[in-house]
Amino acid sequence: MTTRAISGVAQPPPGADEIEDLSIEYPSSDGEPMAESDWQYGALTDTVSALRVRFRDRPDVYIAGDMLVYYRMNDNRVSVAPDVYAVFGTTGNHRRHSWFVWREGKAPDFVLEIASQSTWERDAVEKRDIYAGMGVTEYWRFDPTGECFTPALVGERLEDGEYREIPLSSEDSILRGHSDVLGLDFCVLPGLELRLYDPVSGLWLHTHQESEIAREAAETALGTEQAARQDAEAARQAAEDEARMLRERLRELESRE
Repeated sequence: MTTRAISGVAQPPPGADEIEDLSIEYPSSDGEPMAESDWQYGALTDTVSALRVRFRDRPDVYIAGDMLVYYRMNDNRVSVAPDVYAVFGTTGNHRRHSWFVWREGKAPDFVLEIASQSTWERDAVEKRDIYAGMGVTEYWRFDPTGECFTPALVGERLEDGEYREIPLSSEDSILRGHSDVLGLDFCVLPGLELRLYDPVSGLWLHTHQESEIAREAAETALGTEQAARQDAEAARQAAEDEARMLRERLRELESRE
């Protein structure tokens, strides 16, 4: 959620003749907390988990949250930590400590910053310039408290090196904007809840909590079904045992006659 930069604008990629100094260490943490409050934390984790589920079958898509992005070779003083970001066309959807633009060959395609009182102004100015300089195609900002800016959702698309605002619509008390990069709608529901919507399928993407509830419900239903089958099997076995006992009793009676 923080930015460490020498200047406000990301510098161009190093020249082809520049060689990476492999002795330089790049910290994987900036020492800052992941989120300032439950409002920021909930929006961050829900969005990351929903996007990871959405693109779980795409090995060329990488989703991360609050992880350092280094964008200047041989300079570990310069980094930015987007709250949520997505990269398309990656070399592999494997775990990373940090994202290195020059090693990966590209910057993130999508970034979402979640506002707090201490970060929202930097998100709107300094980070905006950094992301534009890096070539981030879409930059979104969300205010989960409604105390930093209005409306609570801002989306911008990079055009000719500058960000242009993505139009938003409001219907049934839902503020909505479409992300071409993700192919999804960002929606702010009443109560300032940020949700992702698939306009093609007409379905909402599940949050982590909803996925867990659905999983538990499925496990409960499976357990109930298994218990019902076990009860039915027990009843069948009891009926067979009773019928066998009656047959044996009948044979005993017939033998006495």
